[in-house]
Amino acid sequence: MRRIVIDMQNVLFADAVAEALRNFDSNLEPVMSESPDKTLSLCDAVLANVLIMEVTVYTSWTLEERLKIRNALKKAQPDCKIVLVVDENTEKKLADRVRQAKKDGLVDNFIYGSVSSSYLSAVIDAL
Repeated sequence: MRRIVIDMQNVLFADAVAEALRNFDSNLEPVMSESPDKTLSLCDAVLANVLIMEVTVYTSWTLEERLKIRNALKKAQPDCKIVLVVDENTEKKLADRVRQAKKDGLVDNFIYGSVSSSYLSAVIDAL
């Protein structure tokens, strides 16, 4: 069983991601974080294999805050994969910065919010 922690500002989107993962493969076990300040402890508690975090321009979901969580998680669980989700249509500059974080090796992958649920699930499964 691969445990995927989902930390997203948009709860409806997070629920849709979790459902897509469950439907894609029964070996993927999505777990929802209640808030960004609880994400790290949740990852530790469930021994997450993957952490999916939405990046926005709002406090607690900024790229800088997400990278702080990433840095702390990598110290405790270096094998946990980090995936960032960003809305490339409304936040073009932020999407560029997220893509650069992938190029710089700070995250394992990034996904645009506009991708299909089956594509998102396939990317997570391939990590």
